[in-house]
Amino acid sequence: MLTLDKIYHAAFVLKDVIRRTELVPAPNVNKKGTIYLKPENLQLTGSFKVRGSYYKISQLSDEEKSKGVIACSAGNHAQGVALAATKNGIKSLICLPDCAPISKIEATKGYGADICLVPGVYDDAYKRAIELRDEKGYTFIHPFDDEDVIAGQGTIGLELVDQMKDVDVVIVPIGGGGLISGVAFAIKSLNPNIKVYGVQAAGAPSMKNSVEHKQIERLDNVSTIADGIAVKQPGENTFELCSKYVDGIVTVTDDEVSSAILSLLEKQKLIAEGAGAVAVAAAMFDKVPVEGKKVVCVVSGGNIDVNILDRVVKRGLMTEGRSALLKVELLDKPGQLVQISSIIAELGGNVIGVHHERTNASTAITGCFIRISLETRNAEHVEQIKKAIQDAGFKIWD
Repeated sequence: MLTLDKIYHAAFVLKDVIRRTELVPAPNVNKKGTIYLKPENLQLTGSFKVRGSYYKISQLSDEEKSKGVIACSAGNHAQGVALAATKNGIKSLICLPDCAPISKIEATKGYGADICLVPGVYDDAYKRAIELRDEKGYTFIHPFDDEDVIAGQGTIGLELVDQMKDVDVVIVPIGGGGLISGVAFAIKSLNPNIKVYGVQAAGAPSMKNSVEHKQIERLDNVSTIADGIAVKQPGENTFELCSKYVDGIVTVTDDEVSSAILSLLEKQKLIAEGAGAVAVAAAMFDKVPVEGKKVVCVVSGGNIDVNILDRVVKRGLMTEGRSALLKVELLDKPGQLVQISSIIAELGGNVIGVHHERTNASTAITGCFIRISLETRNAEHVEQIKKAIQDAGFKIWD
């Protein structure tokens, strides 16, 4: 069984291996509460996963170590296992879903692991890893449903309570549940009054559904930019621990996650991946009670592909009304674009792109459309500009 002593032992084993990530004030996340970040995106390998994987591998027998280890992962667990195995002189094979970001695949190779790409998502990679374990005799390092792995992740809870003894609320991402299981168990064992909330992507709410329905449930599919928590089914151990120690589980949308990533980048100078930003998104959008409370959001990882980051930032800008795309119908004659541009300029908008196109069969023969890309201040600013354009006699299409 998971015990507090085991988590303390994990902390002892890891003390010369991992970084003790310090709490970072983040007042701009939500001014209703006092918000801090636990930046595990600054951890070795770029995520918290190295804590659990290293502790698990450290507890293997010599015979298990001699046969090597195998794991499956969307990316972060893979890097943790690869680093831990290499440091212990053990061969590692990692099964990753073929949709995993290229940056995570290359990083895993860089830590010394062999790679097996599997078509599908995490659960498909898991199935293949189990098959290879049985064929080759490897020791399987589960990404979340293992007591040693959970104990390793629980060291975050020990650090957190030591760093802020009067914390009121801790918000933690949930995929399979290994991180929150360890963190919640450690925190509740030390101070049952601290509230621990979990956050899942709206497109992958496997733990939320399971806990609400009091039985483990499997999703038919998952869809989210938070690939690190895109898990169809929680583990047996993590389900039991979450049911017992977690105070509530909420979900956030991809748009909310994008806004959180953008906020962390702009205001905290921190890069978070989708899974790493969900706790911040929950605090930003009042998914959990933070008013008047000291709140810590665990930023679980920062291994985001640069190409994905570009798309996420653009999505976040649009969600917050910091950029907009307007499709305006007008007559194809001189002076129309000047008039619209003048309206936008007078209201403080910045035109960054214009595309002109002829109208279709359902509109006037002399008509045309322009698509205008804008930089704006916020959603209210966008509406102000749209109203001014409409008041000038132009039609805006959705």
